[in-house]
Amino acid sequence: MAERVFIQDISAHVGQEVTIKGWLYAKTGKGRLQFLRLRDGTGMIQGVAFEKDIDPASFEAAKSVTQESSLIATGVVRADDRAPGGYELSLTGVQIVQLAQDYPITPKEHGVDFLMDNRHLWLRSTQQWAVLRVRATVVKAIRDWLDNHGFVLMDAPILTPAACEGTTTLFETEYFGEKAYLSQSGQLYNEATAAAFGRVYCFGPAFRAEKSKTRRHLIEFWMVEPEMAYADLDECMHVEEELVSYIVGRTLEERAEELKVLERDTTRLQTVQPPFPRLSYNDAIRVLAEKGEPLPWGEDFGAPHETIIGDAYDRPVFVHRYPAACKAFYMEADPIDPTLSLSVDMLASEGFGEIVGGGQRTASLELLEQRIAAHNLPHEAFEWYLDLRRYGAVPHSGFGLGVERTVSWITNTHHIRETIPFPRTLGRMYP
Repeated sequence: MAERVFIQDISAHVGQEVTIKGWLYAKTGKGRLQFLRLRDGTGMIQGVAFEKDIDPASFEAAKSVTQESSLIATGVVRADDRAPGGYELSLTGVQIVQLAQDYPITPKEHGVDFLMDNRHLWLRSTQQWAVLRVRATVVKAIRDWLDNHGFVLMDAPILTPAACEGTTTLFETEYFGEKAYLSQSGQLYNEATAAAFGRVYCFGPAFRAEKSKTRRHLIEFWMVEPEMAYADLDECMHVEEELVSYIVGRTLEERAEELKVLERDTTRLQTVQPPFPRLSYNDAIRVLAEKGEPLPWGEDFGAPHETIIGDAYDRPVFVHRYPAACKAFYMEADPIDPTLSLSVDMLASEGFGEIVGGGQRTASLELLEQRIAAHNLPHEAFEWYLDLRRYGAVPHSGFGLGVERTVSWITNTHHIRETIPFPRTLGRMYP
């Protein structure tokens, strides 16, 4: 048998006979000529079976093979500008591994609920494939940038004894007779490891029991959370813009074909270079009022407000120094105006809203104890966290970047549920 190759490497085998092991994505037939669109997980290529150039058994297999059947195809690679992807396979052999019957997802239009019920199969479609290939590159780019800039990976626990940002969105479970919660964030643990290693990050799933049905929310999502000792708010923003610019640049470089599949206009992505615009919360409130979307001072932004602010720029924009009352208990107070916090959100362009949230954490034991009490959090559950202020407290900052929201923005995917293989949304935990 000819050498097995992957479709993504097909350009290196022009004129050679190769073997593709994969599945049939689609097929058209014209009598003695059969056109098979093959996929193998790395890409797609058209295979052409001409009756006079192939043995009878293989030609019969080409005629009878059905959508999503698994098959092994052998053929000679030809460069052809008219073919999808620029290459074609002149088939010399077709072997069916398993003949699929009545594949449920057909070329016709299907409703969202039907597609989500069949998510395990919908993943095979070209658009879902392209989005999730981009996701893999985004994740790799995040790790590469952090690993190459002095950050050390530190895994944070999923089961925690207390909330990071409040108890109303926690999933509670039982832990050998005690209450435990699925983690909302690894940040508090990151602050401990940052005091030991300087610059750290954790990367894993987070859980929010939010009864939200918006296109920007998931119940289970993935987040990377860097934390830096001896870093103020300005350095935090600098690291954020460098990281996000790198992620976008890597994706444009490595996933150009997938972005074409998604028909993504990359013009505005190409402008994603530091520095990003910086806008104070107070200035943002004024902008919203001018745009006809007033927001009472002290309230956090919702989706419409984030969209208006983000659309005003050709790259992501920072909104910083939110009122302390609308941010988490651990945020440092602005030394000029203590009613404000040294917090920052990064809002993506093109209406995709917040993709990064973070800021400077308070180093004050006294302020932190006051905030824990004001938020009605259990003091005993945070004793270890308070120790970080008792023993060598320093100014420190960090942020969380949501993978799904970032992928949604880069791929111009309308709903976040398509940016993770098996989304968990309100009312859906199947498959």
